Amino acid sequence: MRPGRTVRHVGWLAGMLLGSLAGVAPPVVAQSSATSAGMPLTLEQAEALAIKNNPQITIGKLRALAAQQFVREQRSALLPTANLNITAVDANPGSRIAAGGLNNPVVFPRAAAGATVSQLITDFGRTTSLLSSSEYAAKAEEDNAAATRAQIVLAVDQAFYHALETKALVTVARKTVDSRQLFVQKISALANAKLKSDLDLSFAKVDEARGRLLLLEAQNNAEAALSTLSAILGYPDRQEFQLLEEANAVTAPSLDVNGLIAQALQQRPEIAALQNEVESARKFAGAEHHLWRPTVGALGVVGLAPVRDDHIANWYGAVGVNINVPVFNGWLYNARAKTADLQTEVNRQRLMDARNKIARDVRNAWQDSNSAYERLSVTQQFREQASLSLDLAQARYNLGLGSIVEFTQAELQATEAEIADTDARYQYRLTQLVLAYAAGAAK
Repeated sequence: MRPGRTVRHVGWLAGMLLGSLAGVAPPVVAQSSATSAGMPLTLEQAEALAIKNNPQITIGKLRALAAQQFVREQRSALLPTANLNITAVDANPGSRIAAGGLNNPVVFPRAAAGATVSQLITDFGRTTSLLSSSEYAAKAEEDNAAATRAQIVLAVDQAFYHALETKALVTVARKTVDSRQLFVQKISALANAKLKSDLDLSFAKVDEARGRLLLLEAQNNAEAALSTLSAILGYPDRQEFQLLEEANAVTAPSLDVNGLIAQALQQRPEIAALQNEVESARKFAGAEHHLWRPTVGALGVVGLAPVRDDHIANWYGAVGVNINVPVFNGWLYNARAKTADLQTEVNRQRLMDARNKIARDVRNAWQDSNSAYERLSVTQQFREQASLSLDLAQARYNLGLGSIVEFTQAELQATEAEIADTDARYQYRLTQLVLAYAAGAAK
């Protein structure tokens, strides 16, 4: 693979991949291919495993469930509250509480049991605003869970195709080593027969060693790619997968980038989550402004006192209405309302920033995909010309018209062309995945 060749990723995805690799030891180079045997695995199976096992997806689901319970908490304020009470008191006859309050109630010996029921009548919209705010917050958590799922699926797809690419490069490297070994054997026989010089044999052995280094590097990259894929799928250890590649027709990317941007702004779950967070903050700000409004509640009590003083009736019951009107609390409510307004504006700005970044990401991914698509034809032509050049150089060398340097240079170019062509095919597929994710295409 060419040095410096990368695909643009979202920031969260890069951090997640680095975190997945942090605990993985450097793979040991083996003498056989890392993917030569193991459990068969298709792309769809890999995605299903990640959705089932990856902790990030589970965390997103749990956060969404917790947000739904918070909605129930807010709704409970609109429902009646009932309590059972049992009280037993032993006091000196005629005792009164003489300190600790402005009143001076009589305390009678008694044992009683009763029930208390309270119901909010109205707080002029504060509780309903809090309920609406929690509902929008719950929707935002569901959208965040969907965004996490899409990010994990993208990470799986990228890791899967990267592993396929490294496997293909191992095949190219092994074929190169086999070819150069045969060439060394041929030159060695000719050198022993004094038909070729020892310099030619030395050049051939250098090329063979270079091919072996290429194979070792390719095998190491294949091991690392499998480690990355295993970690994203939720496995603590590297798994030996036999990756099965599906045949996909190569199609040109869309010509309408503005349409992709509009699609992304409409379908990306991150945008939906931020929009719900804005609405949640706006409703909460309204609830904080409603703190200055009165609160009206009803209270009812009923009970029996089988053991009592003669001054107490054997049962009791009462209903009442309480109106609480805030007057002054050191401007606490003003500060809370102002804080909520500022937080709403913060969420609006975050939404605008996310829209701008997503539009930029879609445009960059579209440009990368177009560039990778154009590279396909160039690398294919490069491969064909390099193969033809190698055939001509080999023919010239066999006829004694060319030098070993000319032949080895042609062989090196042929190897580079084959690697570039293999890399181009998988890189284009990777750019398509990133573009589909950036545009919000559901999978």
